[in-house]
Amino acid sequence: MVDSRELDNSIFTEKMVSWLCNRHLGIGADGLILLMKDTQADFRMKYFNSDGREGTMCGNGGRCITAFARWLGIIKDKASFLGIDGLHESIINKDGLISLKMIDVKEINPLNDGYFLNTGSPHFVTFRNDIHSIDVFREGREIRHESRFGIGGTNVNFVHMISDNELKMRTYERGVENETLACGTGTVASAICAYLRKKTDKTSYTIHAPGGELHVQFRPEGKDTFRDIWLEGPAEYVFSGEV
Repeated sequence: MVDSRELDNSIFTEKMVSWLCNRHLGIGADGLILLMKDTQADFRMKYFNSDGREGTMCGNGGRCITAFARWLGIIKDKASFLGIDGLHESIINKDGLISLKMIDVKEINPLNDGYFLNTGSPHFVTFRNDIHSIDVFREGREIRHESRFGIGGTNVNFVHMISDNELKMRTYERGVENETLACGTGTVASAICAYLRKKTDKTSYTIHAPGGELHVQFRPEGKDTFRDIWLEGPAEYVFSGEV
């Protein structure tokens, strides 16, 4: 997370970002986020994958940049910021959890082995009975590059339903090209697909990822449209430094 309001952002080349994210030669990260000035919102969020390329929306990154903005004194307990997929609202709750409003989801493609949808980033969601034994790196990488998902490929989520509104998930993220501990846009995608799969009236979900617990709620509208989508979870300060 970089405060780049006074920096020349052209320094963040693909080579520079991939070096910063390198766990052996740089700082080490699954991605890099710039907090930039914006004339229409409190700030702008620019997200890079660890391979150095600019990525699509990062839901957990959106929650973290909200906490970062308060740490910098830019906001108090509410924020409005611009991401690559449009304008977002976020709230820092009294219990410390951060809620982020995601974009509306208007098109979901049911497939023989899962669902494909865009929640700010493209996601394939597949349901399995035992996600602990899955080789997420191997199987996720194979699915991620399948031609049916287009040139850019997709993120891949393996989901197990514990109950009608409680899930476990593991995610292979494109750009990181590995399993990550949690994925915000993937969490939203998994919750929506669970709703469709179970044909339930549940619109609030708890999702357990390897990195922790997240919550999603939404408002269904029609056959495959979802609005008022909120992603909620913690964002903790770890360290700061200079490079």
